[in-house]
Amino acid sequence: MSFQIQKIESQKQIEAFHKLPERLYQNSEWYRPPFRFEVENIFNRKKNERFEKGGECERFLVYYKDHAVGRFALFTDPEKDERYDPKLGGIGFIEMENRIGIAEHMIGFAKEWHKERGYTGFRGPINFGENDTFWGVLINGFHDHNVYGMLYHHEYYERLIESTSPEKFDDLYMYQLDLSQPMPERLVKITERLKSKDSIEIRPIDKKNLERDGELIRKIYNRAFSNQVIQEREEEFIGISQETIRQMIKKLKPVLMPETSPIAFVDREPASFLVSVPDLHEISAQTNGKLKWWQMTKVIGFKSRAHKFRPLAFGTDPRFRGRGLEALVFIEGFRWTKKHYPNLKMLEGGFVSEKNWIMRRSLEALGCKIAKTYRVYKWMVD
Repeated sequence: MSFQIQKIESQKQIEAFHKLPERLYQNSEWYRPPFRFEVENIFNRKKNERFEKGGECERFLVYYKDHAVGRFALFTDPEKDERYDPKLGGIGFIEMENRIGIAEHMIGFAKEWHKERGYTGFRGPINFGENDTFWGVLINGFHDHNVYGMLYHHEYYERLIESTSPEKFDDLYMYQLDLSQPMPERLVKITERLKSKDSIEIRPIDKKNLERDGELIRKIYNRAFSNQVIQEREEEFIGISQETIRQMIKKLKPVLMPETSPIAFVDREPASFLVSVPDLHEISAQTNGKLKWWQMTKVIGFKSRAHKFRPLAFGTDPRFRGRGLEALVFIEGFRWTKKHYPNLKMLEGGFVSEKNWIMRRSLEALGCKIAKTYRVYKWMVD
C-alpha cells in the first residue's frame, strides 16, 4: 500500500484529526472520546508549558487514496527526554485503520523525524504534557469504558505496533475498586488509631481555598515523587509546576468532589493526599467529545449522577512514610465518598507502572484489582 503523511497545519486537518477516531470507533460499545478542547490544549503553545520549556510538537495525518486512515503526533521535550540515556523523544495520539504497513510507515517517519533532531530513540504512545493522561496503548481490558484521561484502542493496535519491532518500555496498570465491598479490617484499624492521635488531622479539599490546597498538594507530590524507593521511577520525575496546578484547578473546579479528596496533616504539616474527579467521559460520550456552552448543563449536577470516579494523584511526603497515612487518606476518602456520593459505584485509577511494586502492593492491599493494562514501547533510530 502507498501511504502519504502530511503535517497538520490547517483547521480542516485538525478536524480530520478528531474525525478519524470518531469513524474508527463508531460501532464500539466501549469507546468514549476525550474532550476535544483538552486534546487541543496539548498542542496549544499558549496553554501547554512544555513549549516554553523548549519542547517541540508536530502532528500528522496518514492518507491512503486521499482518505485519512491514520494520525499521530511527534515531540521532543528536553527536560524529560534527557533523563534517559540515550535521550528519548516521543510519539503519541496514534490512531489507525487495520491496514498492513500503516504502523511501519508511521514509525519509519517518526525515526527520521527524531534523527533530524539528534535523537537516537523515542517512546510511545505518550503525551506531550502530563504523564497521567493519554499514555500507552490499551492491551488488556477491552470490555469496559475508558475512564477520564485514558484512551480506548482496538485490539489490533497492539499487533500493528508490534509489527514495527519495538522494545517494551513499560506496562501501566489501571486498578478498580468496587465501592460495595467492605474495606480491609486491618487498614480500618490503622485508620482509627491514627485518627485518635492529636498530631494527626485529615480533612477534605476546601473548594473555597483551592489555590492554597493546590499548593499544599503540589509540595507533597513533588517531595513524594522526587524521593521514591523505586530509583527507576525517580529518574523519570521532573515535578509539577505552579502553573500546572493553576490550570488543573481552573479545569477541574466545577466537578471536583471534595469528600473524595482528603489531605492529611502531621503536626499541622501537609503529609499525604488523594485527589479524585468523576469520570467525565460519561459526559463526553453524550456530547461526542465536545463541550459547547449549550452543553454545559450536562456538567451541572454531574457529581450526583456519575457512576465511576478516578483518583488522579496520590502521595505521601517521604518524611511521614511508614506511619499508615496512605491507609488513612484512602479509607477516609472511601467512607466520605460512600456517604456524600452514593451514586458512585466504582473507583478506577492508579495508572501504576509495573516497576512500581510498592504502589501496586499498596493498592492491592486495599482490595483494588487490575482492570486495564496500557503499554508504552521504545524504538531506536537505525
